[in-house]
Amino acid sequence: MKWHLHLYLSPTAPRDRMCLFALPALFTPLDKILATLGEGTFGKVVKVKDLHADHVMALKIIKNVEKYREAAKLEINALEKIAEKDPECRHLCVKMLDWFDYHGHMCIAFEMLGLSVFDFLKDNNYQPYPLETVRHVAYQLCYSVKFLHDNKLTHTDLKPENILFVDSDFEITYNSKKKRDIRRVKRTDVRLIDFGSATFDHEHHSTIVSTRHYRAPEVILELGWSQPCDVWSIGCIIFELYLGITLFQTHDNREHLAMMERILGPIPYRMARKTKTKYFYHGKLDWDEKSSAGRYVRENCKPLHRYQNSDDEDHRQLFDLIARMLEYEPSSRLTLGEALRHPFFDKIPPHQRLGDFRGAGNEGRERSHSLSR
Repeated sequence: MKWHLHLYLSPTAPRDRMCLFALPALFTPLDKILATLGEGTFGKVVKVKDLHADHVMALKIIKNVEKYREAAKLEINALEKIAEKDPECRHLCVKMLDWFDYHGHMCIAFEMLGLSVFDFLKDNNYQPYPLETVRHVAYQLCYSVKFLHDNKLTHTDLKPENILFVDSDFEITYNSKKKRDIRRVKRTDVRLIDFGSATFDHEHHSTIVSTRHYRAPEVILELGWSQPCDVWSIGCIIFELYLGITLFQTHDNREHLAMMERILGPIPYRMARKTKTKYFYHGKLDWDEKSSAGRYVRENCKPLHRYQNSDDEDHRQLFDLIARMLEYEPSSRLTLGEALRHPFFDKIPPHQRLGDFRGAGNEGRERSHSLSR
């Protein structure tokens, strides 16, 4: 189905200000803006109701600024290629309904989804998700991003804000230990969003990608990156869903690397020697452990396995999966095909299994053709 949305911008409004009225070509009321779903540097996302079809969708309206317009065009290109290969959205990427350019504002209409896994966590006072929710969300995320990787695409901006529940309705239970109500999402199906930074193998690779907390070491060290940088991000995301806290809470490259060493052990000598960045001296991280930043890292970070909440086998398997996703060397890092065969996902019930991973873990028998063709 094609959606034809036409925004009306007030003639008195500056070109980069978006006035939220929606009219069809003949200027009879058809589309009504119900709410603002989110705002960012790029523009905003609004909830729109098509009064004719009685259908609600999310409309992403991009500021009339060249770099954001170009990013929107790249996102549209990626989404169109994804839709060609997966018209039924079986690989859990958000469905684009239509797009158009209105006086320099790129506008993209999407299916309406629920809250992001981050917003749900925040609204729930950062109470971690139950293990079975972590398992199902992680499984879907690996499956969806594997589809991108099989088709020569790297998402490059995986984070909890870019994973949305299809429906974020919840039930409330009282937690006597915490002495507070806890929200539990009723349905754990998710969709992957925000392909504005997605990069095909043959395209120019920016030096720095990913949101800071989910950025892989090879990106920080400017050693070049490809699909394994997404796997690192997924490891960080799974940890956050399980504990309700960010694994690497920092805004500085050197401190970020120090946190990695505290949690995961020393950065490999090969990577330290190869980087042109100035964070190492004779192959060792140049970091003063006695400084205030050094004390902060020591007091707030600990070896990965010590974050495990239980010695149960399920929790042990989860941390084994995370550790394999957080291998420093990209070539040694788990692939997502291997991740989907990890024992942690053996307990995914049959009705939640997807595609070639419905049976007992065999890697995708049919690889998709490249999206970039």
